[in-house]
Order: sequence, then structure tokens, then C-alpha cells
Amino acid sequence: MRKIIIGISGSSGVIYGIRLLEFLRDLSDIESHLVLSTTSKLNIRIETEFTVKQVEALADVVHSDLNVAAAISSGSFRTVGMIVAPCSMKTLSNIVHSSADNLLARAADVVLKEGRKLVLMPREAPLHVGHCKLFYQAALMGIHLAPPVPAFYNHPKTIDDIINHSVGRVLDLFDIDSTLVKRWDGKTPVRKTD
Repeated sequence: MRKIIIGISGSSGVIYGIRLLEFLRDLSDIESHLVLSTTSKLNIRIETEFTVKQVEALADVVHSDLNVAAAISSGSFRTVGMIVAPCSMKTLSNIVHSSADNLLARAADVVLKEGRKLVLMPREAPLHVGHCKLFYQAALMGIHLAPPVPAFYNHPKTIDDIINHSVGRVLDLFDIDSTLVKRWDGKTPVRKTD
């Protein structure tokens, strides 16, 4: 069974982490391990109709962000990697600077030191030079940065279409075919005339 860590930090966009959990829940060969930051719990209540308990129920295993001795804090606990969705600038900074004072940052640090895949979905705009430096440093460390930037070649009709496409593209990075992505087929677009 493949194990994957899902971190939800305190940035706007908690629905990305929730949608990941909803999709992964139905995969029998994936075991999801969830870490919620304190501020993510606030954002769940502000931005969604979910309760924190409902979000936790989507995961196979839930770890307290305060428990830096949890299984996912050790490299001997094997995972395929970790996704932080959304990733706040504070969490990005903690990860880039190896500040492992909470489980979310510690688990990301372990994923990096073990050479596993770490994917962050940073959610902030506009960006200042400090954010851009963090992105650059993260990329140098081998972190995959996947901001939830919508694609429009797939002609999204709803917000769910936009969310699903971003989540599906992140799952692609782990070779998890989600069926959430409308694949580009190389067709030349047809221009409408006036």
C-alpha cells in the first residue's frame, strides 16, 4: 500500500486539500496521512461547508500538527511523498528554512531528506520579492511548486472544474491517474468569426 501525506496549511484554498482527500479516499492502494495546521482549521470553517471533523474523516490517518513524534516525522516511515495544499507563505518559509517546529513542516523536511517527492500548492498573490526568493530556494531544493493556476483549454464550466483540474495535475506528479484532468489532445482551436 502506497502512503501519501497531505498537509493543509492556513492559506486560502483549503478546498484543494479537501478535494485531494476526497479523491484519494476511493483508492484502495493509497493510504492518506493528514496534517492540519491550526489556521487551516479556521479556514475550513470560513471557506467551506465542511467541519474539521468531516475533513479529518476523509483521511485514513490523521496526525496532530503538534505531535512532532508522529510516524510521518521519521524517514523510516516510508511514503511516496507529500502534498501541501494549499501552502501558505509561512509554511513555505518553514519548509525552505528547515524549521521543523510543527509536524507539517517536519514531515515535509523528512520527505526532502529522504529524497521523496514534495509538492506544494502555494496560494498567494500578488507576490513580493521575498516570496519569489522562497520559490527559487524551494525549486533549488527539488520541491515541486504547483500553484493552483487554472487552465482554460479544458473549458471549465464550474469552480469545481477548476479545482479538479489543479488537483488532478498535482496527482499526475505522483503517477496517480485521477480522471479529474481533461487532457490536451493537440487540436488546433477553431476561431469563431464575427
